[in-house]
Amino acid sequence: MYNKAMTVNLKSIKEELEDREYKILAPYATKCKESAGRKFSRTDDYPIRTEFQRDRDKILHSKSFRRLKHKTQVFLSPFNDHFRTRLTHTLEVSQIARTISRSLKLNEDLTEAIALGHDLGHTPFGHCGEGILNELLPGGFFHNVQSVRVVEVLEDMNLCRETVDGILTHSWGYKPKTPEAKVVQYADKIAYINHDIEDSIRAGVISEKDLPQDSLKYFPQNQSDRLGKMISDIIITSMDKPEVAMSEECWAHYKKLREWMFQNVYLDPVTKAEEKKARNIVKSLYEYYTDKLTQYCDKDEIPQLVCDYISGMSDQYAIRRYIDLFIPKPLSEETSDEALFKRIKDEIH
Repeated sequence: MYNKAMTVNLKSIKEELEDREYKILAPYATKCKESAGRKFSRTDDYPIRTEFQRDRDKILHSKSFRRLKHKTQVFLSPFNDHFRTRLTHTLEVSQIARTISRSLKLNEDLTEAIALGHDLGHTPFGHCGEGILNELLPGGFFHNVQSVRVVEVLEDMNLCRETVDGILTHSWGYKPKTPEAKVVQYADKIAYINHDIEDSIRAGVISEKDLPQDSLKYFPQNQSDRLGKMISDIIITSMDKPEVAMSEECWAHYKKLREWMFQNVYLDPVTKAEEKKARNIVKSLYEYYTDKLTQYCDKDEIPQLVCDYISGMSDQYAIRRYIDLFIPKPLSEETSDEALFKRIKDEIH
């Protein structure tokens, strides 16, 4: 146990960090002392971190964050370690978002917490997995909404409301309540368009010269320079302003590049060749568990329980469960649904 003197010293660290925000951050940046707080109040036995720093650490130490390392970004279950996964995507989003926030004198800790948590609810097999769950779940499945469910229900992290809002609104079309969350919106888009180009070139799906000529003229061909131009544009456009934005010219070229990627990569038959199999795995697992749980749960509860379980799976675990359940094999070590049935028991009791 810490003695009283040590507790006072620790408390002074947190207070100094909170006070420093008023000295170095922009007037419109989100300050920890002005946070709307958490759903449940808590006692700070070790007051050496601000509340947003604590949120970042809660996410970083969560099980859902660790599982991202084996979830698809674009290319399904790649054996080549140089392709991005959902985890490396998240880390790249965090790095880009922190760079922008630091330059604009926004709250870098809040930005980092949002960035690290934004994809916690993503499915195995990337947007393919999300698409099939969206078709199966009554009311639809959206990974940003599921990410909020992860931090508020499934792992009950009790995060600050600003962090939860940023996780929910990282998808385009939502209106974030903080400039830090808006930074993550842009950082997510900047990260995936650039690393997806690099991964697609590595996979042999496209070459650099295939990119649209308008984009090649406006954005540097080198990925690092292209990233730098997009990031710098947001910083220059948003400097000393409460609203975070990209210039109209840069945004127009970004959208052209994104549309081209959808036509030539994201929806390309070569890239999507294995998606039919992945969709079948998710659909089969959904139907199996939906039927299995009828003896344990109320009918209305089952779809969400099953989606919680499947969306939390890594690509490899989903494949292993499919093999165990549907592919004949000799007696061997099998995977287990212990986690699912433990949760059902918890729900019942």
